Amino acid sequence: MLLYIFLVLVWLVLLFGFVVFFGAPYLPTLGKQKLAALELLDLEPGQTLIELGSGDGRVLLAAAEKGLKAIGYELNPLLVLYSRLRTWRYRKYIKIIWGNFWWFVWPRADGIYVFLLDRYMKKLDKKIIQNYPEQKVKLVSFAFKIPDKKIQEEKDGVYLYNYLPSKKT
Repeated sequence: MLLYIFLVLVWLVLLFGFVVFFGAPYLPTLGKQKLAALELLDLEPGQTLIELGSGDGRVLLAAAEKGLKAIGYELNPLLVLYSRLRTWRYRKYIKIIWGNFWWFVWPRADGIYVFLLDRYMKKLDKKIIQNYPEQKVKLVSFAFKIPDKKIQEEKDGVYLYNYLPSKKT
């Protein structure tokens, strides 16, 4: 019995811990920062928000309650299952994708929310530029800044960045 409990605990630690190699461990966004992120994004009902590392779905849920379409990417299958159950009543607005967001071409979006580790922010900047070369998109990041990129606004530890279409020469 103890061996079974030990194996389950090891499996849970590995499941929640391995995501550090791709972005960040699961830490829920606090209510204050969730509200700040949505306020800074200033999206209108019907617009699309992508959350990279959607965890328990709380940001997706808050976005859907404002009438936004919300797409979350999550690597941890337990959190995907939990967040799908948690957001079930808003399933027309929310889509949760199980997988590593670095490996996807992201769909059209008006805003992106992240709570990544510092060491991934430069990579994130490049990925956004790659995925949205001809479209304006807003990024809000909780706690971590993009090196050498101008912050448009900051509120409660959440940083807003604007990406504009690249100019063709």
